[in-house]
Amino acid sequence: MPPQSAATARARRPLAAARELPCRSDPELFFAERPEDVQLAKALCGRCPVRAACLTGALQRGEPWGVWGGELFLRGAVIPGKRPRGRPRKADVAA
Repeated sequence: MPPQSAATARARRPLAAARELPCRSDPELFFAERPEDVQLAKALCGRCPVRAACLTGALQRGEPWGVWGGELFLRGAVIPGKRPRGRPRKADVAA
């Protein structure tokens, strides 16, 4: 096998880096049901080098749901957080 040229090595570096992104190692986390998992996914996005591009792309595509670029999408709109499933407890409502 011939040695790689410097250009080939540079071209492959972004592909290797893309595999190391948090959303590539555990993609299910970015479509989680539990609010705690959604918060973790959003936190992982905070350190991501492609966060801005990810968010811009999701907005342009109108992503229906999930965490994209550190923001939570639901029905194509950015929302602040996710509520737990089910009805709220009566003690939480009655005050």
